Amino acid sequence: MPSDAVRRLAAEPVDHRFKGLPPDAEAAGLTVGELAAQARDLHDGGFTTPVLTLDADALDHNLTVLGEYAARHHLAFAPHGKTCMAPQLFERQLEHGAWGITAAVPHQARVYRAFGIQRIFLANELVDAAALRWVAAELAADPAFRFVCYVDSVRGVELMDRALRGQPARVDVVVELGAGEGARTGARTDENCRAVADAVAAAPALRLVGIAGYEAEVPDADPEKVHAWLRRLTGLAVEFDKAGRFGEDVEEIVVSAGGSAWFDAVADVFGELPELSRPVLRLLRSGAYVSHDHGWYSRLTPFNRVPQEGGLRPAFRLWTQVVSRPSPTQAFVNAGKRDIAYDLGLPEAELVRDALTGEERAATGVRVVKLSDQHAWLETGSAEDVRVGDWVALGMSHPCTIFEKWPLIPVVGADGAVREYVRTFF
Repeated sequence: MPSDAVRRLAAEPVDHRFKGLPPDAEAAGLTVGELAAQARDLHDGGFTTPVLTLDADALDHNLTVLGEYAARHHLAFAPHGKTCMAPQLFERQLEHGAWGITAAVPHQARVYRAFGIQRIFLANELVDAAALRWVAAELAADPAFRFVCYVDSVRGVELMDRALRGQPARVDVVVELGAGEGARTGARTDENCRAVADAVAAAPALRLVGIAGYEAEVPDADPEKVHAWLRRLTGLAVEFDKAGRFGEDVEEIVVSAGGSAWFDAVADVFGELPELSRPVLRLLRSGAYVSHDHGWYSRLTPFNRVPQEGGLRPAFRLWTQVVSRPSPTQAFVNAGKRDIAYDLGLPEAELVRDALTGEERAATGVRVVKLSDQHAWLETGSAEDVRVGDWVALGMSHPCTIFEKWPLIPVVGADGAVREYVRTFF
């Protein structure tokens, strides 16, 4: 059941803030909910190009597949919300069994709380004093709210404890094990992890509840190296439990890892965890699955290694329009760096829709070779591949940087009708 805050999104006016929506909807003073109720056809309903869309069936499929995967492997699931920053999708993830939502920075956590998220895992050391005081106030005001964040340094622990002195609630933390030299964040050695845990024990404002990390940062990652690192992670959890590092009032021990490239390895190794002194929350944090993509994650997904476990579908499509055809081998569409994710590769031309007949065909012979701010440069095999006015659908890589460029995204059904709009908050 949508929260009141999510329901209120339907009351937002359709206006200049939202790219690609029908201009006549703004002129008529429609709200987002009223426009959705009209179920307009994407191509004949007044939408303007460029316009980013989500496929309704692909979204449903992806939500179901990873929810079932986590349940099948006895994993709790806190998908990383930074991917989409879309409260409507958070609610659907929770409906599919998610334990909570992962954040990277305090702003994201504040968005989550504004839309009623009750469990937040912040996958970073949080040393911002103002943000820590906000977290403590939220915890004190709502006994049902659960918040956990990383710690990876003694100094960080000291700063956190100092910022939280006199605050009305303690903050639960997990020691972050780094993935190796040259990797991203996290304590680099087991001894460093023990020192951080000792610092937490001496910090009255904090409570150590587990161990976590991010396996995709393992240098030159391959199955053997990722499994070995994950066993270090779970080994530390076992060691800390035997040593009594988790306080008597800790009801469950959190062991967390898992992006979108190695969740099969996480399932393998977390499944090997022995029984500890308290129940273990085996927490997976994959986020890109919700929309998947046409390139990067299509190549990296663990379902390529374990196809019997399922598979994901690309849900995004960016519809652009040919605005110039200066030569038989060159064309330009009206979307560029302002609209297109390009940090993990150029987009791929997927479909061409004829401007006169509405017929769609595969974008054979059409290739994106360069991006300007507001144009994509297309290379074509012949003059017949695309014409001025044709719509060209692009597939892109990296959901995180696709979502962030579009504050309101039409969700298209199999019949081409738009009955839902996903609002993002970046």
